[in-house]
Amino acid sequence: MVERLSLGAAVERHVRPGDTVHVAMGHHRWTALARETCRQFWGGDAGIELVMGSLGSLGVLFFRGGLLRKVVTAYSGDAFPTYAPNPVFTRAYAAGEVEVEHWSFLTLRRRLAAAAQGLPAVTTRPLGRTSFAANPAYSEVETAAGPVGLLAPLVPDVTLLHAVLADEAGNLACAPPGLDGVDGAWAARRGCVATVERVVDDLSAFAGLVRIPAHRVLAVVEAPFGAHPGGVYGAPLRQPGYAEDTDAWVEARRAARGDLDAWARATCLDVATHEDYLAAVGPDRLQRLVTRLHPAPGPPPEPAPDVRPEATAWEAAATYAAREVSARTLALRADGVLAGAGVANLAAWVGVASARAAGSPVRLTAELGLWGYTPTPGSPFIFEFRSFPSAELLGDAETVLGLLVGGPGTVVLGCLGAAEVDDRGDVNSTLLAGGRPLVGAGGGTDVAVGADEVVVVTLLRPERTPRRVAYVTAPGDRVTAVVTDRGLLRRRDGRLRLAAVPAGANPLRERVRTAVDSCGWDLEVDREVSELAAPEAPELAALRRYDPQGFFLC
Repeated sequence: MVERLSLGAAVERHVRPGDTVHVAMGHHRWTALARETCRQFWGGDAGIELVMGSLGSLGVLFFRGGLLRKVVTAYSGDAFPTYAPNPVFTRAYAAGEVEVEHWSFLTLRRRLAAAAQGLPAVTTRPLGRTSFAANPAYSEVETAAGPVGLLAPLVPDVTLLHAVLADEAGNLACAPPGLDGVDGAWAARRGCVATVERVVDDLSAFAGLVRIPAHRVLAVVEAPFGAHPGGVYGAPLRQPGYAEDTDAWVEARRAARGDLDAWARATCLDVATHEDYLAAVGPDRLQRLVTRLHPAPGPPPEPAPDVRPEATAWEAAATYAAREVSARTLALRADGVLAGAGVANLAAWVGVASARAAGSPVRLTAELGLWGYTPTPGSPFIFEFRSFPSAELLGDAETVLGLLVGGPGTVVLGCLGAAEVDDRGDVNSTLLAGGRPLVGAGGGTDVAVGADEVVVVTLLRPERTPRRVAYVTAPGDRVTAVVTDRGLLRRRDGRLRLAAVPAGANPLRERVRTAVDSCGWDLEVDREVSELAAPEAPELAALRRYDPQGFFLC
């Protein structure tokens, strides 16, 4: 029988100074155990190595509390309301106060899988063209079938996670989708500690969703809303669940740029128990999260129409990218389109809708573990919980990035954003020249090395288009087009060339010159340059339908 403990007792007994602590993501992003770890070790010399696939805004607690010696991650930044570097992370990394080791979602997941299976390494697609190849845990070997990447195991001392249900014996039932799966629970030297929404007598009716057996569980904490401000999609286990508290994530983001200590006291340090934490959040706010995930029957309400007459630069880039996604989807007869976050996913959503209207059976997919989902109007976030019930398949990053993207039976088009893109199509979202950190790869690397083709969407500006990126997050070998607000670059004869510019009143040569002057490298012009029709009202309306507040488009 697994121990059932309070939140405080579970951390006190099972998390130790110097540990490598894995905080599993699932679709929850967070667990109350992470908050309690920060509370108990705050201000001490904990020397923790934190393994966390996506280190969102609440991760600032680990940094401000002085808990960390190292972070192993695929994403370090804010996610709400936009994806952006977090100043607490960037200062700590740039100053060398906390060491950071960058991976992608799939490679990090596979390192945990290697440890879970007791293997000296697992294989992956070659990453020699990426900057990850310099990581000591990566190596590459030549085989008769070609080069193969090898990933060394990553062994946490303990894994902290949130599950939906546990039974009296301590078995854990986890609902999909689940970004990083449960490999960390199997990989951890001592085992895992879990918060759960409920402890039930018997899970035999949901045996197919029991992912972690009791002998790998050190302790269970019954903690309703234990993923807050993350959410719980409970439908597969017939539980109500609740949506993510995006306001709380935004509050954490704001605190990182303001009075971080006051926020930390209110949300962590002065909250002695989980019950105290829920009381501070408030029952009305918690109930709104439940209601948000379970709206009234019928289609979701449409956002108010946007009557802005002019397209922003990002709207122009997204419109042109949506057209490119639609055209390439039809040409490839693609089975799926996987988009990166932000403007890239908005463009992909609109482009896929256009391709489907033209008769394509293409499906949208997302690295969290979604296949065949329908986006939710009014929400530009790629991991919107209200989209989960629409999915034809719910899995994890291994399902999407390992099997669907690059698998021999599936044709996938990738659509990625880029902080920087160079003349080879290499994308950087990790580290700028001079050492200023960005956010990391997420699943971008995995898409870039696995998709059949990749479309990149960005703004055409010198600072975004250096001749060589400082860090290769995603190699550009499969990039066929870079779509921007000032021109469309296509690959011809192995090189990206200016192939189209926006239509306008100025002579074509002037618009070509504007595009060339806006590029940070010596941009070659294709033999023939076509014109991109101005974004039309229905195209802008389709984009704004998902991002009415202009988080990404403005």
